[in-house]
Amino acid sequence: MQQHPYRWVIVAVGGLMGCVAMGAMFSLPVLLTPMTEATGWSRTGISGAMTIGFLSMALTSMVWGALSDRFGARPVVMTGAALFALSLWLAGHAPSLLLFQLFFGVMVGGAVAAFFAPMMATVTGWFETQRSLAVSLVSAGIGLAPVTMSPLAAWLVSSHDWRTVLSILSVIVAVTTIPLAFFLRRPPVSTPHPSDEIDAPPAAMSVRAAVTSVPFVVLVLTNFFCCATHSGPIFHTVSYAEICGITAIAAVSIYSVEGIAGMFGRIGFGVAGDRFGAKRVLVAGLLAQAFGALAYFFARDLGEFYAVAAVFGFIYAGIMPLYAVLLRENFPMRIMGTLMGGTGMAGALGMALGPTLGGWIFDVTGSYGGLYLTSFGLGLGAFLIAMTFRPFPPRTLDEELRTA
Repeated sequence: MQQHPYRWVIVAVGGLMGCVAMGAMFSLPVLLTPMTEATGWSRTGISGAMTIGFLSMALTSMVWGALSDRFGARPVVMTGAALFALSLWLAGHAPSLLLFQLFFGVMVGGAVAAFFAPMMATVTGWFETQRSLAVSLVSAGIGLAPVTMSPLAAWLVSSHDWRTVLSILSVIVAVTTIPLAFFLRRPPVSTPHPSDEIDAPPAAMSVRAAVTSVPFVVLVLTNFFCCATHSGPIFHTVSYAEICGITAIAAVSIYSVEGIAGMFGRIGFGVAGDRFGAKRVLVAGLLAQAFGALAYFFARDLGEFYAVAAVFGFIYAGIMPLYAVLLRENFPMRIMGTLMGGTGMAGALGMALGPTLGGWIFDVTGSYGGLYLTSFGLGLGAFLIAMTFRPFPPRTLDEELRTA
């Protein structure tokens, strides 16, 4: 397939939308302390909204992905963007913790899922070469959120209450993501030569056969434990640093260091995935991520937090795009949105575990130490599961046509 230059427009659009969407959702860790002080709501209750959000993402990811397979990414992402902006505005006006959990958890989580499976499926469809780099660049845009949206939220909350901050973020989401969605296009149809190897099972493979296959199940389980490993440290690091005596602005800067390192990690792991293979790089990264999470257990001063954040951010952000690459290498493009939604569902379930787990551990023990030890164990689990992944054997187009 001739590589159309418009594919890089798709990458840029995906990165920008992901940055705004994920940044707006992850404004909650920055707002956690001000919200607790202003409302009297518990940290566990507020953190629970993020957990509910990831559960909602999990429940809706395959739906949004299947819709994008049928109608294309543009209408799906545009609808999700509008719902996301509305949900943020409603969350900012919630009069009770229960309604906040409904608006920020159920609605925000369900809406933001519309960005990721459709977007990643579209990007992988535009690339036959440099696929790891392409999805890593989209993910790098998402990684800019801690460097852009999180400092913006911290700056806004220094002069506005948390409700106003969420209202402002809802406007930012609406005026950026909805227009950007107009640039999305379906990927061109690939026409490989009959002698070309196709690193996927037959194109006629059904969704049921795909989601029950061993490679897909292994990727789903790996992604769950992977995301469960880093979700707690991501969400609670700002609060942990403040408890260690670091000022709020400095604590948010730790989050930014993690985000900057993650941007370089996504690109670095993407280049490595193209060169050495996505599975090999993923397995090595998962092992390194487990020890990165454990390192937070020993951090106390700002310099130590910066060092751990740089390493941890580089690793966890770098490995995440590789799941999309492995899916595209092993399954038909025709159902890619649905399958991306499936791994996204597993990742969202894993992400849902960390915020509430960390809040519960802190409320019970008065410390975040147990969270980082638990994250280390989850990280080792992800590494061991990933070791069992076996890709489908390559096929030629002639073989595929004979078995279709």
